[in-house]
Amino acid sequence: MEKRQLTCIGCPMGCQVSVTLEQGEVTEVTGNTCKRGEIYARKEVTNPTRIVTSTVRVNGGIEPVVSCKTAQDIPKGKIFDCCKALGELEVSAPVAMGDVLLRDVCGTGVDIIATKDLPVA
Repeated sequence: MEKRQLTCIGCPMGCQVSVTLEQGEVTEVTGNTCKRGEIYARKEVTNPTRIVTSTVRVNGGIEPVVSCKTAQDIPKGKIFDCCKALGELEVSAPVAMGDVLLRDVCGTGVDIIATKDLPVA
């Protein structure tokens, strides 16, 4: 039996959650005050994922970069590969908020989207 302590990020409460695992399977989650806490804790100990936020270089824009993020969370183990891919990416202005800047980043099935408008210079 293994126990892990987590601070839940599923809602603003920040509950201290305890997860009990047996042979890699979650058997108990305690300490959460809402259902999101249990969902977060189960996912975090079995398949942790994260939203990645960054910037991408822009050619011909009023600014040299545009902010972006993954459209959904990606596996935690793919974060550095994702950041490397974003570092190698350059897009052309204009860019609109919500535009897909890179499809299927690192084979995750998740797109990189712009999080603000960037007009042509």
